[in-house]
Amino acid sequence: MKTYRLLNNIVGWGVFIIAATVYLLTIEPTASFWDCGEFIVSAYKLEVGHPPGNPIFMMTANLFTQLTSDVSLKAAMVNSMSAIFSALTIMFLFWTITHLARKILFKEGEEASNFISLSKIISVLGCGIVGALAYTFSDTFWFSAVEGEVYAYSSLLTALVFWLILKWEDAANEPHADRWLILIAYIIGLSIAVHLLNLLCIPAIVLVYYFKKYPNPSLKGSIIALLISFAILAIILFGIIQGLMKVAGWFELLFVNQFGLPYNSGVAFYVVLLVAVIVWGIWETMREKPDVLRAKIAFILSIGLLGIPFFGSKPYIGIILLAIFAIVMFNRKKINVVSLNSILIGAFVIFIGYSSYALIMILSA
Repeated sequence: MKTYRLLNNIVGWGVFIIAATVYLLTIEPTASFWDCGEFIVSAYKLEVGHPPGNPIFMMTANLFTQLTSDVSLKAAMVNSMSAIFSALTIMFLFWTITHLARKILFKEGEEASNFISLSKIISVLGCGIVGALAYTFSDTFWFSAVEGEVYAYSSLLTALVFWLILKWEDAANEPHADRWLILIAYIIGLSIAVHLLNLLCIPAIVLVYYFKKYPNPSLKGSIIALLISFAILAIILFGIIQGLMKVAGWFELLFVNQFGLPYNSGVAFYVVLLVAVIVWGIWETMREKPDVLRAKIAFILSIGLLGIPFFGSKPYIGIILLAIFAIVMFNRKKINVVSLNSILIGAFVIFIGYSSYALIMILSA
C-alpha cells in the first residue's frame, strides 16, 4: 500500500505539471470575451464587480497581479491564476478517480496489506491518468482554464471538496475524523464568494456519508439521504446566504432608525452577538458534562441569528418556523450533543468564509 500511495502522489503531481504546462502555454495574453475584462480590472484595482461581487476571487487575483510591476502583464497574471487553479483541479480529479478505481479493483482487506500486485496499481493509475487528461483537453474546461473568469477557481474548490469527502471516507472510523467535514464546510463557505457551483457537491457528499455510515444501504435510505442533502442545500442557499443579510439589515435599521446610532452600528453589534452566541453554543456542546438545556438554547439562538428560518419576504414566517423548531428541540428528551457541536462549528466556518463579502461593502463605501 505504501508503494501505491507513493506512486499515486507522484503521478498526481505529474498530471498537474502536464495540465499546468498546457494551460500556461495557451493562456489569453490579455482579456477574452464575456466578463473577463471586468474581472481582471476589478481584481487589479480591487473595485466592485457585477453582483454578487466574488470577493474571494478578487482578492486572490489581486495577489497574482502583485507578482509583476508591468501593467501590461496584469491580465496575463490573472489568466495564469486560472491556469494553475485548473491544473490543480485536474490533480484532485486524478486522485478522486484513483480513489474510486481502487475500490473496484482492490479486494476487501487488500488495501491494508503491502501485497498489491503491480498490474492492479498500473490499472488504477491508468484510470486516473486517462480520466484526468481527458478532462484536461476537453473544450469547455480548457477554454475556462486560460482566461480570467471565476469558473477555474470554482472548479478547483468543487474538486477539492469532493476529494476531501473521500479523505473523510478513508478516516471515517478514526477519532476526530469529523475534522474533514468541518474543513469541507469552510471550503463551501469560501466558495460562495467565488461561485455557487460548489453547492452542487452537497448531494454527493451526503450520499458518500450515508453509504459509509450505513453498511447496508437501501433505496429508501438513499432517497432519504438525497432529501436531507436538498434540505442542507436549501438551508445554505436560502437560509444562510440570504437570511443572514436580512437579520443584519434588521439590526441595522433598529440601531440607526430607532436608537439613533451611527451607520453600521447595528451590523457591528449583530456580528459580535452572532459570534458570541455560536461560540457559547460550541463551548456548551464541548464540555465534559454538557448542560443540555443551555446547549439547546444556544443552538436555537444560533439558528435564528444565522437567518436560516428567515427565507422569503415575510419575517413572521421565519419567527413561526423558529418557534416550531424550538418546541421540537425542547420536547426531545435525547439530544446528540456531539452532532449539535459539529453543526455549530460547520455553520460557523461557513459564516467565516461567507463573511468575505464584507469586502464588497467596504469597497463600495
